[in-house]
Amino acid sequence: MTIQDHLNHAKRVAEQAHAPYSNFYVGCVVKTKAGNTYHGCNVENISYGLTICAERVAIGTAVAAEGSSMRLDHVYVAMAHEKEGSPCGACRQVIAEFGADAHVHFIQKGKVVSVSVADLLPYAFETLA
Repeated sequence: MTIQDHLNHAKRVAEQAHAPYSNFYVGCVVKTKAGNTYHGCNVENISYGLTICAERVAIGTAVAAEGSSMRLDHVYVAMAHEKEGSPCGACRQVIAEFGADAHVHFIQKGKVVSVSVADLLPYAFETLA
């Protein structure tokens, strides 16, 4: 599958999102180093801090399936209803936790953007040990 195929899949998943407050429907597809693919969508809550992003749903599903040693290879993020955007800061940190060398793909200004995690989050939190 091409990058665009995965982004189209993420966009279809975004249609399943529960986003009655922001109307910002996000879908994510992750491909792991093991070659498996998982997806997720954002799930909002009236208590907004309890909302979970599509990227974290997809990554959590991958961890549930493969275990805590799961590592990301690619992350594809897309929005429904002709909206665009990149992963939020919290999701960038979670992506870094499970895929420091992963590539992240999203649509910005009508074009596919593909970046490394280091470019997406240049100063990721990490332990000093």
